[in-house]
Amino acid sequence: MKKLYLLLISILFFILMPFSVYAESSSPVDKLNEISDEALQMMKLKRYDDAKRLLDYFSEQYVYATGNERPFTSEELRAVTSTHHEALQAAVSSEMNYTDRVNSLTKFRLVMDAVTSTYQPMWTEMESPILSVFNDAKEAAESGDTEKFHVSYNSFLNLYHVVYPSMKLNISPERMQNVDTQVQYIDQYRPDIISSGQPNEQLEALEADLQSIFEDMTEDEADPSLWWVIISTGSIIILTLSYVGWRKYNGDKRKQKKQES
Repeated sequence: MKKLYLLLISILFFILMPFSVYAESSSPVDKLNEISDEALQMMKLKRYDDAKRLLDYFSEQYVYATGNERPFTSEELRAVTSTHHEALQAAVSSEMNYTDRVNSLTKFRLVMDAVTSTYQPMWTEMESPILSVFNDAKEAAESGDTEKFHVSYNSFLNLYHVVYPSMKLNISPERMQNVDTQVQYIDQYRPDIISSGQPNEQLEALEADLQSIFEDMTEDEADPSLWWVIISTGSIIILTLSYVGWRKYNGDKRKQKKQES
């Protein structure tokens, strides 16, 4: 019986080992992603010099990662380069306030995650705060509260600009162009949006499009390889335990027969 349990453990070990080794190994692109996260954490802690050093280190590793493999598309290269430059400026700027500095690093971090993530990217986690402040702006427009509308819509714009570069990497250009056009239209014609004091078609349409984007990105995002591991491991456990139970049952029957005889 003990040997069978040891066999079960050995089987599970060899099944899961390739996935463990893969998880522990880090490609040059994965390393870039980790550096961007560390830089963001340093910025949040107001360790601006450390954030800059990490961003400089990112530049060195970026050259190495893209020098031979060329793992990024032209769109991804533009997004990474522009947001990295903005993050570097935020790290060294003494005039930029803390929130804007963190937002710049967050924008860069989300782009790197969107580049490296096979499944649900981090920017989708911004759904709740983005839709929440947008809903505040919509309610303010409906009630004719001009001041609240401006404050809420400005907050929405700040969050939207943080996620926009990463969204562009995962959403079709036509769809993003449509959303961006609506965002700019509402921003440009704020007085007209507020004046009616009724539900506004532009606000309703933009809210629906944003909700649709987030919903589409969060649907059915389970990694197929993970399901393969779960199914394979579960099947082996069930088969092995069934075999152990069968052996135990036969052993008990033999003992009972000996005792009866």
